[in-house]
Amino acid sequence: MAVSAANNNREPRVVLSARGLRRDFGGFTAVRNVDLDVHDASVHALIGPNGAGKTTVFNLLTKFLQPTHGTITLMGTDITKTPPDKVARMGLVRSFQISAVFPHLTVLDNVRVALQRPNNLAHQFWRPLAALESLNDRADQLLGVVGLTKERNAVAADLSYGRKRVLEIATTLALDPKVLLLDEPMAGMGQEDVSVVSGIIRDVAKDRAVLMVEHNLSVVSNICHHVTVLQRGEILAAGNYATVSNDARVREAYMGTEET
Repeated sequence: MAVSAANNNREPRVVLSARGLRRDFGGFTAVRNVDLDVHDASVHALIGPNGAGKTTVFNLLTKFLQPTHGTITLMGTDITKTPPDKVARMGLVRSFQISAVFPHLTVLDNVRVALQRPNNLAHQFWRPLAALESLNDRADQLLGVVGLTKERNAVAADLSYGRKRVLEIATTLALDPKVLLLDEPMAGMGQEDVSVVSGIIRDVAKDRAVLMVEHNLSVVSNICHHVTVLQRGEILAAGNYATVSNDARVREAYMGTEET
């Protein structure tokens, strides 16, 4: 029984890891000596003031940028030199700061389009539209997960900004990611939408890793298990929210400015 209890308290496995990550742009070093471990079934926040290097780290992890130095592993596999499309197929999927949905398609059709790749329908253009009907059950399931069932047949362009971001989460979940990277998912949202999306992220992280760049410290404190703070491209502090929020260097560099 004692062994079982110890196993239950064991920290979830690392699914995404970076060591010594560095990125130079000419004579400017945007990211330096970044070590990062993202655990399964958890939410990990990457925070810091503007210009701290958060988006550069995201681009390095998802291979939109190649690191100048360092290594990146995904579920134990070295992906440092792997192209971004292959990394996505391996289960590392990201969203962007700007909502990326098809505005003239319905909510259901947006999710069905996203489901075509994992169901090997992405390049079979000769197949009749009815072939997509087989994706309806899974699409409806995903819409239920993110609370968009009532908007199933609505045109995406008619959704509020916050609901578009929710739809984008549904389309990324359609790719069945093992690690989901969200770039400022709460940006531009009202408080009601922030609460809804926070709950969605908390729920989807029950069976996958979520790494997110986020400026809303209330969200970070409420849903994130681990926080990494960047300043000038380097890690300033790391730990749970209580640890980093009580770090004098963090309060001076970032959190103090948020509270004024």
